[in-house]
Amino acid sequence: MSFKIFPLGDASLTVEFGNKISAELNNRVVNLAAFFDVNPFPGFVETVPAYASLSVFYDVSIVRKNFPDFSTAFEAIKNITENALQNLDPLQENKPRLVEIPVCFDAGYALDLDSVAALNNLKAGNVIRIFLAATYRVYMLGFLPGFAYMGEVDERIAAPRKTSPRLKVPKGSVGIAGRQTGIYSIESPGGWQIIGKTNVELFTPEAESPTFLRAGDNVKFYEAKL
Repeated sequence: MSFKIFPLGDASLTVEFGNKISAELNNRVVNLAAFFDVNPFPGFVETVPAYASLSVFYDVSIVRKNFPDFSTAFEAIKNITENALQNLDPLQENKPRLVEIPVCFDAGYALDLDSVAALNNLKAGNVIRIFLAATYRVYMLGFLPGFAYMGEVDERIAAPRKTSPRLKVPKGSVGIAGRQTGIYSIESPGGWQIIGKTNVELFTPEAESPTFLRAGDNVKFYEAKL
């Protein structure tokens, strides 16, 4: 297993497994995050998964107090991370959750469906059919609280981001950008091609787990009316 570890500011580090969208690399990210969740070190704060990397955040003062043999907090957590990676491959991979999400493709919600269809020389109904046929992996959360970057979209319906982003994209809008799909968890500016809308709450800040989706989940969309 190849990886790089480098500092991210003065209270975190990043473990990079590669630089491409890959379920295999993302599995390593998710498994390492799960390892730290089960085996937190003194000073551990949280992990933040990305497509092919994991950032580990820690409290510098607690780390320095508990690991005085290392010259810096970074060196201490780098060592802990390297040891964790030694045990990563034997870990039994957790079975990913399958989350089903309803989407309405009515004209009032599918703001760019016709454009995506025209771009790919398809009818709108075929875009919907192809979109619903796939199961999408949640690679990471970002951009907005609870916004999940999912892939990969069938190349037959792939579409670039809009050249002129909207100032307001409605909450729950389901979009395509390249080979990715995602759901706007709150109203926001954005340039993704909007093909539908869901009423699922993706971000509930007062909840114990504020985000509905998490890295490593599988998502299956189905058609429904709002």
